[in-house]
Amino acid sequence: MGFVHLHVHTEYSLLDGACRISKMMDRVKELGQDAIAITDHGVMYGCIDFYKAAKAAGIKPIIGCEVYVAPRRMSDRVHGVDNEAYHLVLLCESMKGYENLCQIVSQAYTDGFYGKPRADLELLEKYHEGLIALSACLAGAVPQRLLENDYQGAKDYALNLARIFGEGNFFLELQDHGIQEQLPVNQGVQRIARETGLPLVVTNDAHYLRKEDAAMQDVLLCVQTGKTVDDENRMRFETEEFYLKSEEEMAALFPGVPEAFENTVRIAQRCNVEFIFNQYHLPVFPVPEGYTSETYFRKLCDDGFAERYPDAPAEYRERLDYEIGVISRMGYVNYYLIVWDFIRYAKESGIPVGPGRGSGAASIVAYCMHITEVDPMKYALIFERFLNPERVSMPDFDTDFCQERRGEVIEYVTRKYGADHVAQIATFGTMAARGAIRDVGRVLNFTYAETDQVAKLVPTTLHITLDEALKTSPELKKKYDEDPRIRQLIDTARSLEGMPRNTSTHAAGVVITARPVCDYVPLSRNDDTIVTQYTMTTIEELGLLKMDVRLVR
Repeated sequence: MGFVHLHVHTEYSLLDGACRISKMMDRVKELGQDAIAITDHGVMYGCIDFYKAAKAAGIKPIIGCEVYVAPRRMSDRVHGVDNEAYHLVLLCESMKGYENLCQIVSQAYTDGFYGKPRADLELLEKYHEGLIALSACLAGAVPQRLLENDYQGAKDYALNLARIFGEGNFFLELQDHGIQEQLPVNQGVQRIARETGLPLVVTNDAHYLRKEDAAMQDVLLCVQTGKTVDDENRMRFETEEFYLKSEEEMAALFPGVPEAFENTVRIAQRCNVEFIFNQYHLPVFPVPEGYTSETYFRKLCDDGFAERYPDAPAEYRERLDYEIGVISRMGYVNYYLIVWDFIRYAKESGIPVGPGRGSGAASIVAYCMHITEVDPMKYALIFERFLNPERVSMPDFDTDFCQERRGEVIEYVTRKYGADHVAQIATFGTMAARGAIRDVGRVLNFTYAETDQVAKLVPTTLHITLDEALKTSPELKKKYDEDPRIRQLIDTARSLEGMPRNTSTHAAGVVITARPVCDYVPLSRNDDTIVTQYTMTTIEELGLLKMDVRLVR
């Protein structure tokens, strides 16, 4: 029969999902399964990390998202009507599906945000190609109508989704977590399937890896909602069944629908997204009429060389020609031109610019173009530290700008390449050792003084883990060994340590793309700033042009 989990929430369903990507693939192998999906709530933050972890483990990754669908149009924002959104699982069948999912998830944030990032049926219709849809959990539109005893409405909505996504691309989900409302919903879903011929699929809405992780995930929810575990009126999962189950456990819940299990395997076979890393997608710098990128680049180098080195020895010119050759062969001419242009703009606008930091100062081309102000020949700096023809990696100029006016540089780049071609980059705040203890202490009802005392026993070493802290702090280890309450506090904190807690905007990272940014990566919104959902490292791996536009006080 076979079975594949197609509805799974990783730690990137922030403070809700607790399936740790780093441990997930071992669990999948332990279950004897060979594929798994990622379907975080409204975001694609973890897709690339998930993809790489799965590939490294020999597991097939299925890229997806559980999106929120507005009850009306995504532009409608009437309180009491539009603030509840329906869930819908979308899985990428192809790279076209991935690109379309990026569009849906991005526009849900940039155009449809109202409490949550929301798509609508019109947006789904526009970008349905390459996507497979599942009707989701009790919060899906079909289950919600069934719970309201609106069978015809549920059936009509299901048929409309089937029409939007195309024949064979919409599936009705069956779930059983021991929740009372799921019984009538499953009966209604199966009746819709019988009457319409729409296919069924079995899922388990996994939020954690093993049953015993339920308590840890409960603490995570309390961190999110600011509640304590003994608060009766808090948001909580009704049962402890939201974990990655074996095929045998799932078959015991649904003995009469073998086709719903077979469909999970068929969907997994159909989903074939393959990311290509380190293949660059650089924007083209608009050069003056009569020039190509190459000839304009060489002109700037020659003019700058004449200015910087009026009486230069022959080896200086040889170094310049060598660098120009390497930059040209490796395809980084436009990169140099783009950086030259925004630094030129800043200097001409009276915005203080740093002299250049790091390995970029080793380039005579950068010095001649006034990208840097450090003479690499004077200090015998080695160009290959910045750009090595033997190693394929994007060069990276670290440029400092005045704190008050850095935004003007980003505004200039945005005007030049188009608002949809420029975005800032997200970064994640994670639960560090001391922070995890403080979060968990509050949730478990420790007094502030108790929690503070334990947290302060963790050494202040940068990036220290609780495991390391227990080895290096004898007082912490003593409390852990002798006091069961402290042991519970630290063990729970260990289980949450390192999880992403929140997103923010990277202090320096800006991405500039040849096509609109959301053609390559999903976007979200941090306050009024549009940011990529992937971090600096992932942006680089995907071959996108990332600028370090740092500020200095």
